Amino acid sequence: MGGRSGTLAAAVGAALLVVTGAGAAGAAPALGQVVSTNPVNYTPNINQGAVYKSAEVNGMLFAGGSFTTVTAAAGTTPAGTFSRSHIVAFNAATGSISTSFTPSINGNVWAIVASGGSLYVGGTFSTVNGVARRGIVKLNPTTGAVDQAFNARLTGNVSEAAVVNGRLIISGTFSKKIAALNLATGADTGYINIPIAGSVATNAGPVEVYRFAVDPAGTRLVGIGNFTTVGGQPRVRALMLTLGTTSATVNAWRYRPLEVACSAPKLQDQVRDVDFSPDGSYFVIVATGGTPRSGQGGVGICDAAARFETDVAAPTRPTWINYTGGDTLHSVAVSDKAVYVQGHQRWLDNPQGHDNAGPGAVSRPGIGAIDPSSGKALAWNPTKDRGVGGKDLLVTARGLWVASDTARIGHETRARIALLPVT
Repeated sequence: MGGRSGTLAAAVGAALLVVTGAGAAGAAPALGQVVSTNPVNYTPNINQGAVYKSAEVNGMLFAGGSFTTVTAAAGTTPAGTFSRSHIVAFNAATGSISTSFTPSINGNVWAIVASGGSLYVGGTFSTVNGVARRGIVKLNPTTGAVDQAFNARLTGNVSEAAVVNGRLIISGTFSKKIAALNLATGADTGYINIPIAGSVATNAGPVEVYRFAVDPAGTRLVGIGNFTTVGGQPRVRALMLTLGTTSATVNAWRYRPLEVACSAPKLQDQVRDVDFSPDGSYFVIVATGGTPRSGQGGVGICDAAARFETDVAAPTRPTWINYTGGDTLHSVAVSDKAVYVQGHQRWLDNPQGHDNAGPGAVSRPGIGAIDPSSGKALAWNPTKDRGVGGKDLLVTARGLWVASDTARIGHETRARIALLPVT
């Protein structure tokens, strides 16, 4: 997730279900280029709220969030405006909105992942199609029907999900904060049994693992959120788990500068998203929090994107860090040629900026791309309405799906979901 991508394969009748979606363990496709700055014209317009997560499944794009109506793009069929309760499915190649997938969900959708011909949806809801399901539900991806056999019986919300090595890993505010569920029943498998506790501040909100990413091999998980201990060991705002054959364990990876809050007192829970590179050798974390405190420049992940090498257990600083100069980054997706970032930022390459454009700053409103090696902003600059800031980016073979809370990207109206294609 935010900006995770991957590929799963499973039999669906006589067909092959191909999944490319946030939270699935697997390498992002090698695009060989930076995507276009010109969005496709066929994506539907989501009329209010925001899209928090997207997943591409067997040629369909599933988008979930806080919306209730969706309008078909001009020239696509069926035409018109449709009621959709926090989730919509449309043809990823034509924009045609599904008229059969219409589940009724009574809260926001934050996680979507598919496996074995089913769709797992997580969020802040408590009922789906009138059936009691707190936080996570298993749906038929064609009809939206609830799989009654799957019931996790959670006590809180789900903000991230992934299918890894035959288990559904979820995270959020529920009692364990991160757990691995049985794909058929929703029962806790016990594979992850690691206490996560402690709040970074009294105003940081609930203790939670907000987002996580899994490397393509399915052996490492990096999670971010509001916590101070993991398995009884000090881990503040970010953790790494080793995903073993029979259980997950706390990895030695620890980034101590995350124990120092950024300068904005109201943004204590500052880390916002994480994604692995396609080869799993590194991952990138993005954050809010205001500018770094005195002495933390170059190490504090504050309104910034930062690269870490997966096998460096005790980094003293990121491989590189790119500062916005005081604006939040909410989501990240790493491809072979670019690290895409999204938020309400005005600039990148702005380490000396303090809510202004400092020396060397480049304008990148709402969305931008960073060179994976140098950590400097690429010339790519579609521009985008900033809003609060989009919370999901997804790399697929088609290009970059941009999920957000705003209406314009690339100087066009593509409300809340857009595809910047491979050309």
